[in-house]
Amino acid sequence: MHQLFKKLLPSVAVALTVTISSLPMPARAQTYPIDCAILLCLSGGWPASVPCTRARAEFIRRITPWPVEPPLQIWRCPLGATYESDRPLDNAGRIFEALYQTDSRRPHQSLPVDDLAPADQTLQLVQDRADIDISGPEFNFARSIRVFDVRYARQHESGRDGDCNRSATVVLGTYGTQGDFSWQRSSITALPEAHAGLERWGQNCPSIYHRSVFVDWRDYEGNYGFEQVNY
Repeated sequence: MHQLFKKLLPSVAVALTVTISSLPMPARAQTYPIDCAILLCLSGGWPASVPCTRARAEFIRRITPWPVEPPLQIWRCPLGATYESDRPLDNAGRIFEALYQTDSRRPHQSLPVDDLAPADQTLQLVQDRADIDISGPEFNFARSIRVFDVRYARQHESGRDGDCNRSATVVLGTYGTQGDFSWQRSSITALPEAHAGLERWGQNCPSIYHRSVFVDWRDYEGNYGFEQVNY
């Protein structure tokens, strides 16, 4: 699998160029298949290449407030394309196939969770989804992406009695079976071990004020990766 990605990735830039040049002029100005590159490069563990560097930069930009967007927007990368090829189409090939699509559908905008909603209510704002069945295990890497939006976390002593006040708002964005994205309530305790900045939360009462967006994922081979943006 790793060797196959090494063979496919040099062609990503060419594929993207072909895709853009085949779009109608209005679509060219509005739609760029960066999510196709994100999909492929994420699955391969973000190999070193110009297209993957650009794809990862966009992936991170989307979680840089505000607003916080789904880092992979699979509905922007039509997967229903087919093309003639002499090589057998395996799992990597199915993903790479998306780079040859010329669909010009408009993208959809991510929406934030309402901070004023009841804490015990699960809030879901669902995006569109992939235009083909991606429920198979070869797309598990896309569903592995988690976005933790720590909108604020505050810990401090108050008053003469030295009580420790703690409050936080954390929401978690996840992907469904068909690549649909949704938000729901989460908590400080659910943050991955790799998250930095809240290590002393709950320990005595050191003063803490923290805001961040943390995204993690596993590539096709199960390797763990993450990024954190503090603000």
